[in-house]
Amino acid sequence: MNEEMIMQEELTEEQQAEQLSELLQIRRDKLKNLQDEGRDPYAEVKFDVTHHAAPIKENFEEMENVDVVIAGRMMSKREMGKASFCDILDKTGRIQAYVKIDEIGIEEYERFKKLDIGDIIGIKGFVFKTRRGEISIHVKELKLLSKSLRPLPEKWHGLKDTETRYRQRYVDLIVNPEVRRNFEIRSGFIKYLRNFLDNRGFMEVETPVLNTLAGGAAARPFITHHNTLDIDMYMRIATELHLKRLIVGGFERVYEVGRIFRNEGMDTKHNPEFTTVELYQAYTDFNGMMDLFEDLLSGAAHDLLGTYEVEWQGEKVSLKAPFRRMTMAEAVKEYLGVDFMAINDDEEAVKAAIAAGVDMEGVEPTWGHALYECYDQKVEQHMVQPTFITMHPVDVSPLAKRSPSDPRLTERFELFICRSEMGNAFSELNDPIDQKQRFMKQVELRDKGNDETEMMDDDFINALEYGMPPTGGLGIGIDRCVMLLTGSDSIRDVILFPTMKP
Repeated sequence: MNEEMIMQEELTEEQQAEQLSELLQIRRDKLKNLQDEGRDPYAEVKFDVTHHAAPIKENFEEMENVDVVIAGRMMSKREMGKASFCDILDKTGRIQAYVKIDEIGIEEYERFKKLDIGDIIGIKGFVFKTRRGEISIHVKELKLLSKSLRPLPEKWHGLKDTETRYRQRYVDLIVNPEVRRNFEIRSGFIKYLRNFLDNRGFMEVETPVLNTLAGGAAARPFITHHNTLDIDMYMRIATELHLKRLIVGGFERVYEVGRIFRNEGMDTKHNPEFTTVELYQAYTDFNGMMDLFEDLLSGAAHDLLGTYEVEWQGEKVSLKAPFRRMTMAEAVKEYLGVDFMAINDDEEAVKAAIAAGVDMEGVEPTWGHALYECYDQKVEQHMVQPTFITMHPVDVSPLAKRSPSDPRLTERFELFICRSEMGNAFSELNDPIDQKQRFMKQVELRDKGNDETEMMDDDFINALEYGMPPTGGLGIGIDRCVMLLTGSDSIRDVILFPTMKP
């Protein structure tokens, strides 16, 4: 029984393992025959490609009758007696190849007929259009470059199971073209981001991934051990504190694109390792960061998608600037009816939050925490169109500068789109005395068992004591932005190899 006969059978779920085993053996037998004939495909080391599928099809008028050399994976094969067609997939897409016995000879044509879907081949030929109008390549020479020993899953009714797709991303990329597009957009967004910042005078830098302290965010770190130094170290949970040291050192505009690691839960919006860009600009504030973020996201959408209109999480969203801007207190008052700016007492604030249906159990009973919980539990769900939520409480913003108009608040914003936080920014705290006091409060919480709080970083305090200019800082979740631009509902759809349970 050959592979084609097996694949034509109606397979039950229970039969698949046995049938797959037979298919694998058929392909290995074909490989053994090739090797016995001295035609081992794995011995091939080079094939000089001159053209790719998509440009050939896009420029047919210039390419008609031109000799080309392409290579790729055979995705389909249709035998029609003395002539056959096959589809070849390269990095740009698919193109049809026309293989004729009179052109390549009987012996080579018989070898072609033994090729399997998934094999990687190279062809030489000229571009033409079939009678049905399909742009194709008339094959003059054909070579097997690598043997596929496993059948592609589309023969098993497609690769649809999401967990299998994430675990075997290499197969997912072969059979699902929309997945490849997601990662092309991701690459394009990061390239756009770098050009955007470089053109504004920012310098890209690199900071340590392994640190003796976990700082710059309130998160649980991954812990490892350095054998030579015999000390525990932490994989970074943020790049913030090192980047601000560089502002102290005189670099006025710096940024870093890099992986962040947080030992926390996993869901559709969170992965234990994810990619951010953090940037810092001296002599500006959080308003400058809002303008920059707005320009970046709006411009990236127009450049990569050709439109400001996107669909994400079942919502139609416009990324055309300007975005809405409102304080956290204004948002709570608009959607919940509680005016925190008219409340001056911690106890009264907590009572107002509870009366609005907010769960304050286990939350520090302060005005700031009550305001934040009102927004987080009840108001954030209304943020569909791009909205900057500004002026966050000091209690939940240990690294942001206090507002001159109200010391309970900080000059901080988060951008929300479709109920998701896209980025976080501050007018950076540059008062070393205030910063040390806030660190000490975080340390007190850590001593009480909260391991998702800031650690005391004495060297960072030391850096601030040398003087840091007024600075605006911004952190952007690149994975979230790519989810938005690709319309992906899960962060795993925009990370090539997401964290999975073994």
